[in-house]
Amino acid sequence: MKFGCSALVRAAAILLVAFAAAPSVTAEPSVPARYQPQPYIKIQHPDWSKNAVIYELNTRQFTPEGTFRAAEKQLKRLKDLGIDIIWLMPVNPIGVQNRKGTLGSPYSVKDYFAVNPEFGTLADLKHFVATAHKLGMHVILDWVANHTAWDNPMRTKHPDWYERDYKGDFHPTPWWDWSDIIDLNYSKPALREYMTRAMKYWVQEADIDGYRCDVAGFVPVDFWNNVRAELDAIKPVFMLAEWESRDLHARAFDMTYAWSWWKAVHEIAQGKADLGALFVYYSWNESAYPKDAYRMVYTSNHDVNAWEGTTRENFGPALGAATVLSVVGQGFPMIYNGQEAGLDHRLAFFEKDPIKWKKSPQEALYKTLFALKKRNTALWNGHWGATMIKVPNDAPKKVLSFVRQNARDKVFAVINFSKAPQTVSFKETLYEGQYRELFSGKAVTLKAGDKLTLPAWGYRVFVR
Repeated sequence: MKFGCSALVRAAAILLVAFAAAPSVTAEPSVPARYQPQPYIKIQHPDWSKNAVIYELNTRQFTPEGTFRAAEKQLKRLKDLGIDIIWLMPVNPIGVQNRKGTLGSPYSVKDYFAVNPEFGTLADLKHFVATAHKLGMHVILDWVANHTAWDNPMRTKHPDWYERDYKGDFHPTPWWDWSDIIDLNYSKPALREYMTRAMKYWVQEADIDGYRCDVAGFVPVDFWNNVRAELDAIKPVFMLAEWESRDLHARAFDMTYAWSWWKAVHEIAQGKADLGALFVYYSWNESAYPKDAYRMVYTSNHDVNAWEGTTRENFGPALGAATVLSVVGQGFPMIYNGQEAGLDHRLAFFEKDPIKWKKSPQEALYKTLFALKKRNTALWNGHWGATMIKVPNDAPKKVLSFVRQNARDKVFAVINFSKAPQTVSFKETLYEGQYRELFSGKAVTLKAGDKLTLPAWGYRVFVR
């Protein structure tokens, strides 16, 4: 159909009126508050945790003496290694009734308000904490809230604070071989008050900086939420949960275990999986967990070392690759005592079995990586750091390549998680730029079309 000039003018006028009458985006009424996104995490991380590294210290095995005073002499060395937070395994007296082994498990607590004389005195512990603080370090205690030793006085003074089996008897945690302990019952308000008071005691008396909480998921979340509020009222604390669950992050814990990360890297190192296993972890972590939720990544801890094997047993020649990823990838890195000395022994859990200290290449590797984490803000923890962004390459099942960057810093990491050398090229442009390679110190310019060759289980870390 043809229009004359006047018809066009009339049509244009009609369109203008209709357009003017249509609702405008800018004129749209404000969205009700109930539709506004709310921050899931309500707690505030201590500022000193923003680029921190954590070190688990098994007092019994850390030195030949197995005491706080002997361990204290190593704090300067740990500071120089790059450690910021010392996690002391349980310091409380250990139960005798149904004890496992000669010395028993430190997770079988006989008295929540006392120090295990095997390790020293309360004064020794306070001196250890004070010395750590002078070095700019922080100390958290391992806390066992789910269960007690059979001979904890609470059992006779407050028997109603404990769970009972179908026969009416005290019992260990169901389905586990934890015969040296019995479970507590958190439906009892008086138990909750007692346990909270005990946790406050160590913050007030020994000036500790928080807790690592054993099997935290076996204790009700509302208990932990209240504990965190009462502890923060004393001083800002750091709380680590031995659990892998988003709900613990909202009001109670700064950090949870990344068990799934360890399992994925372990299966890759064992040849039982390819990088798809890690992609599952990183996808869930980025999509399901708030960015400010700290996730603890590690290649060993006291449970892994005692029951799963040494890092060499678990990772073999992939240990270096796993170590690098644990620090430059997204996560809060932790090492278990002795790893910096290449610990190649399963430490006995119920007996005295001191670490055999020696020089190891792992020490230099950790020191280099931790120093990078301190100075490169892209690698910082939680909201202070940058999200990992996958850089696609042409060996996606074998070579992991990613960037972490913000307005100030950038890291491009390429890690070969296979037992054969790999030569790869990259898609997209995120990786391009000028860098300094972390381990060689050489200046490097990466541009489109470049290829990188990595040896079996090899890695390159480029820093800007």
